[in-house]
Amino acid sequence: MKKLILLFLFAALSIQQLAAQQYFLPPSEQFRPDRLKKVVFTESAIFVLTSIGLYFLWYKKYPKSKFHFLNDNREWLQMDKLGHATTAYNISTMQHDLLRWSGVKPNQAIVGSALTSLAFLGIVEVMDGFSRDWGFSNGDMLANLSGIGLFAAQQKGWGQQRIGLKFSASFTPYAQYNPKQLGSKWAERLMKDYNGQTYWLSVNLRSFMKTESTFPVWLNAAAGIGADGMIGARQNPTEINGKIIPSFKRSRQFYLAADADLHRIRSQQALNAPLFSLQYFKIPAPAIEYNTNRKLTLKPIQF
Repeated sequence: MKKLILLFLFAALSIQQLAAQQYFLPPSEQFRPDRLKKVVFTESAIFVLTSIGLYFLWYKKYPKSKFHFLNDNREWLQMDKLGHATTAYNISTMQHDLLRWSGVKPNQAIVGSALTSLAFLGIVEVMDGFSRDWGFSNGDMLANLSGIGLFAAQQKGWGQQRIGLKFSASFTPYAQYNPKQLGSKWAERLMKDYNGQTYWLSVNLRSFMKTESTFPVWLNAAAGIGADGMIGARQNPTEINGKIIPSFKRSRQFYLAADADLHRIRSQQALNAPLFSLQYFKIPAPAIEYNTNRKLTLKPIQF
């Protein structure tokens, strides 16, 4: 949940810039210190406010401890790690757009974007490290670096993002059995219930084709990973607060589906900002699902 809050805040920053410009952020060939000052000031404020907000809204409720590490790599069928990688990747891409819009040179923009993403997500791990119920997770940091690395390698090698990491979510019936961990209100359930979350590797097919190709520039192919049947982090409890919990089989889900690379669509100016902001989320579409129960299913719509 905490990592998604950071992603949404960063998305809000991008939308703010787009609302003023009414087009996708074009890179500036000249250095624009006025733009860079706005970006740095806004992000610094977000960083401070987010840190304070996370402390009072989240960490203050739980006991503190000395700084310590936690190996949580076996929790939630690693869905939380996919969330870290996806968040780190998308913060990096957003930051890169803002830096290039400010006229920062390409290589410097890549480095600056990577460091910004690492800093925003690193503060969460540091806070976890001082919380008794959590700890600094090397697995989370490795996932963060994986997402940042995917961004940096593509930007350096191709000068564009041909392969993106996206997020989608839907409601599941599992939250009712463990609302403390899976959420009670609708916003909490979308962010905390890993059973309803899917993380996607979305590939823009046209970007790998010849320039003269007439293949739709916006059409992507996406591979997704989800999970199901999780009531607890490592295993499902048989009861919670004296209430018997039904037995659910924990399983992984793998998807193939179509997707759209919305930031490649050129539209009327009034639509550019919402299209840009939606690029971080996988569009609902028919999908083929295979799960570890060895069941193959065609789903009319996968969220």
